[in-house]
Amino acid sequence: MTPTAPLHWPTPPGGWPEWLWSVKYVGGRHPGSADVGTVAEGANCQLYVYAVLDLFGRRPRPHRSSELWADPSYDHPQRDAAEPLNLVLFNDTDTAWGAHVALQMGPDELLHLCSSEKTPTVWSFERFAAEPRYRRLIGVVRIPGSAPS
Repeated sequence: MTPTAPLHWPTPPGGWPEWLWSVKYVGGRHPGSADVGTVAEGANCQLYVYAVLDLFGRRPRPHRSSELWADPSYDHPQRDAAEPLNLVLFNDTDTAWGAHVALQMGPDELLHLCSSEKTPTVWSFERFAAEPRYRRLIGVVRIPGSAPS
């Protein structure tokens, strides 16, 4: 049985797809890679959250994390002003290059796909801070779109 998204999360217009919790982590499948295929075939953290955002009609440019962070067309709200469907970047340094990308779904619920978990999971900010490779919060990126339902 596939777990379902919590009821307090925004729901995409077409509902949640079956792949939401079953996508396998594949590091080489990232935005801009030659072998993107469908997210259900595997993805890295960023390709995964981009696919989830796409369910809500939000389509970020196929940037890697440092390009995403540097793109002046996206807002960068403070953590305490972050909303559901905002991207949150973490790293082991203070730079966005090579940062891990998660998707905020609730006040302290970040949906993401990482190599250590192998399939999508939800962590808190505290859980990210406890991981050496994600201990630094780079910041939040807001992709334009209508308010989540």
